[in-house]
Amino acid sequence: MSLSSFEQKILAFLKENEDRSFSVNDISTRLNYGGNKNYKKLVKALAFLERVGEIQLTPNGKFRAFSRDDSITGTFRSNGKGYGFINYDEEQPDLFVPGPYVGEAMDGDTVEAVVIKRIDPSTGKGSEARVEKVTERASSQLVGEFFAYDQKLRAETGFLGYIIPKGDFADELKINILPEGIHPADHTICIVKIKDYPTSQRPNFMTGLVAKEIGHKDEPGIDILSILFQFGIPHEFPENVKEAAEKVPQVIDEKALEGRRDLRNEVIMTIDGADAKDLDDAISLKKNPDGTYQLGVHIADVSHYVTEGSPIDAEAYERGTSVYLTDRVVPMLPQRLSNGICSLHPNEDRLTLTCEMTINQKGDVIKHSIYTSVINSSYRMTYSDVNEILDGDLDLRTKYQAIVPVLEEMAELHHILEEMRQQRGALNFDAPEAKIIVDEDGLPLDIELRERFVGERLIESFMLIANETVAREFTAKGYPFIYRIHEQPKVEKMERFAEFVTSFGIVLRGEASAISPKQLQEALASVADQPIEQVVSTMMLRSMQQAKYSEEPLGHYGLAAEDYTHFTSPIRRYPDLLVHRLIHQYIKERPTAKDFDRLEAFIPDAAIHSSKMERRAVDAERETDALKKAEYMVDKVGEEFDGMISSITSFGIFIQLPNTVEGLVRLASLTDDYYNFNQQHLLLIGERTGKVYRIGQKVKIQVTNVDVAERQIDFQILEADSVEGLDIDALDRQRKQAKNARNKDSRKRKPQQNRKDLKKVANDKGKQSHGNKRKKSNQSKKKFTIRKRSN
Repeated sequence: MSLSSFEQKILAFLKENEDRSFSVNDISTRLNYGGNKNYKKLVKALAFLERVGEIQLTPNGKFRAFSRDDSITGTFRSNGKGYGFINYDEEQPDLFVPGPYVGEAMDGDTVEAVVIKRIDPSTGKGSEARVEKVTERASSQLVGEFFAYDQKLRAETGFLGYIIPKGDFADELKINILPEGIHPADHTICIVKIKDYPTSQRPNFMTGLVAKEIGHKDEPGIDILSILFQFGIPHEFPENVKEAAEKVPQVIDEKALEGRRDLRNEVIMTIDGADAKDLDDAISLKKNPDGTYQLGVHIADVSHYVTEGSPIDAEAYERGTSVYLTDRVVPMLPQRLSNGICSLHPNEDRLTLTCEMTINQKGDVIKHSIYTSVINSSYRMTYSDVNEILDGDLDLRTKYQAIVPVLEEMAELHHILEEMRQQRGALNFDAPEAKIIVDEDGLPLDIELRERFVGERLIESFMLIANETVAREFTAKGYPFIYRIHEQPKVEKMERFAEFVTSFGIVLRGEASAISPKQLQEALASVADQPIEQVVSTMMLRSMQQAKYSEEPLGHYGLAAEDYTHFTSPIRRYPDLLVHRLIHQYIKERPTAKDFDRLEAFIPDAAIHSSKMERRAVDAERETDALKKAEYMVDKVGEEFDGMISSITSFGIFIQLPNTVEGLVRLASLTDDYYNFNQQHLLLIGERTGKVYRIGQKVKIQVTNVDVAERQIDFQILEADSVEGLDIDALDRQRKQAKNARNKDSRKRKPQQNRKDLKKVANDKGKQSHGNKRKKSNQSKKKFTIRKRSN
């Protein structure tokens, strides 16, 4: 972008005085640019500079240059429509980057940017930024479909053809393929090594060479394989990992039993889905004469086989988690371990870590112990069999008569634990979950809703209480540990949710930054079994922060749990494997000062990496679901379905069908009126007819178009339930009253110490027992040291 000499002069003046803002008259006087004609030219130049993001218009109508305080560094996220967002601070909302200001940035890049507009609380619109510089590229290679040039075009351009990359990129972006690499066939899915990235002068121009052919786009399974490559998820194990796995024995050595509690004569069982192969948790239960329950949660001791620093450990760390993509699993561990010696198969001796708990009738763990053990699972039960037994199926109750009483006691304990969580305020986002049924070629045949009954829920209850108990043990000791945390929702999102639910008669009192899980639970309960229940639940879920891993025990907001970790799935999650390794170490002896230093350097990095790999897996799973749902709907174009409005935006209405398929009704397709978007209440309101579309409204739609490549499904509304008695002005008054009530309540609240600070104090106290040793070893060192984090 080139500026005129006059525009450059204005910009230079404002940059020289970047700590001040100036009115048009001030600038006119300072630059000696008077007169009516010159004044108009000045106004036009200022408007242009503001429009292109070179200067900023302040709320009081003055102009200023961007100061150093407006510069930020963050991660750029593209949405595929030319614009994007920058995430730069966990405590701040993302910055919106309009298309003209994206510059050379691509999805995932680390960028330096300047804030060109601060958030306007009166409108709720987000702050905007302009990318100044890409400091680190997220990808050196991309995945996409190759489109070959004919002989004439190859000669004219010097390129073999181009590739359209998969992922969130501008529709116009193409990668021109150089002849130095592989020469693929037309419509082959390829991996491209990037040579030239986009520039501000050529924002959609890239070059690269083909490094690998994944397969033709129509080959069975290539669609999901390309998603794995797109997200950088390795689906094959390196040779050194395979060799290490082959050396792992499939029979337990007697020496491995030393020091372990022998539980092989106990009645222990696994309860899993019928198609599960990696059985990493087993349970046992006895009801004591005093009415308490003795619950044993026995988890596969993967850490015995996957030792720290080994090739298998290094690969598991990099993967972070197993990935589940419709018809396949990309495991974290080689199958010789995950489906073999580490899987708790029935009638096989297996090494485990046990969390044994005595639980009273209130659901409190009144006594517990954590120890190494060896088990021999007596039964391999499925969820469906357990559910049918508990429902009274005579054949199954006869077949499993020896354990029917135990299963019934398990159901009793589950209900006790469920009630305990309910009483303390745990949130239950029981959103419908889809299971996509595919044929042998991966083509979707049906979409079924997964139903969760007592069998599934009791296992969940037992795993939750074990995770809490293990976390509480090591929080109390103050030892270095890795936790699963879910922090208080961000104020902005909670404020938005609180305002949204006022239209359904729900008032959340208190300060938005301190709304408790119990309050949200009560809000959900107030709309239970109503048509809007799922909508309120979904909007509440969207207001939550992402759960993640951390070295600090900050608790789990959604579970209303003071302490929480992941202990129960070491076959498929690296943090669980790390927890097991730490437990082994801490069972043997108290950690030394050297242990503290080593683990305090490693665990934060492991937590960050594991959180990133988890998000990568979730993104890949969502992408796969979107692909298969689009494929499923291809032959449904023209058909009609009942659905419900799940979201409303300024560009259209999202409608979810009962099978969880979601489609978009574009605003432009609503031709019966001109509809205005009410952002506060997420409504579309017709100017002429007064017709209203709102979240939760039932509609009948017709499928009008499906674009599998874009994962886009388009609907047209045929009928909609009427929205009766909706008074927008009254809603606004109600919203303001609710907000005032929250502010009033917040002023009554006594100042509380931040939970993070409280946890830090608890940790520090736990570490004081090592104080004397550490003081001696650090007497010759400075009071404060900076540790370099290992990668």
